[in-house]
Amino acid sequence: MKHSCELLSTIPLFRSLESQSLSRISEAVKPLLLKQGEALFRKGDDGREMYIIEAGAIKIVLPSSAGEEMILSVLRESSFFGTLSMFDGQSRSADAVALTPCRLMVLERDAFIHILQEDVAALGTILCDLSSMIRKTDDLLEGLCFFNISTRLAKRLLTLAEQVSKGPETPSVIDLTFTQKELGEMVGATRESVNRELKKFREAGIIEMNQGAIAISDWDALEALAIPVNF
Repeated sequence: MKHSCELLSTIPLFRSLESQSLSRISEAVKPLLLKQGEALFRKGDDGREMYIIEAGAIKIVLPSSAGEEMILSVLRESSFFGTLSMFDGQSRSADAVALTPCRLMVLERDAFIHILQEDVAALGTILCDLSSMIRKTDDLLEGLCFFNISTRLAKRLLTLAEQVSKGPETPSVIDLTFTQKELGEMVGATRESVNRELKKFREAGIIEMNQGAIAISDWDALEALAIPVNF
């Protein structure tokens, strides 16, 4: 109970809640364990729960009929997701798959709605989160349509680095819980293309690559690469 309350208090959605409300929520959440590679839900599934990541990493994926996929985001500890279906009552809009062994907390729709009815600040936070999701999707579509692979990869590395650091630290280390193929799926490119670009970044002294991690050596240079060039 105490651990659940402490974790819930770090989640943006629940930060505004009083301790008594947090206690009620911690009683309502249920634990869930996922193995690496296990699907939590698939696009088209019914959605009546939201999820909070206690430990591990989840990828949110758009699948295609040809068996390919586009990774929309990688979520880590203290992230929450699955809220879209909770609002509109529609089916899941994407897949959620465990990149690593995961420990989650599950909050069912009835308890979720009860929170929003009692706390206007929590409602505002979740609406901001949904808006952020839409903006990220817009950014993704813009990148796929107009940016070259170097720009797309630089932007994605910055996003991943910001998830694990508090600023432009040198170096900022990204723990690779995914393969280069999956990194390619995040930027709409093949594994071979991503590998070539990473090699260029490394030779330019922008990143260092060790087994299972990428260290950003030159944050400013990577940010410069992330700015699209107008022709």
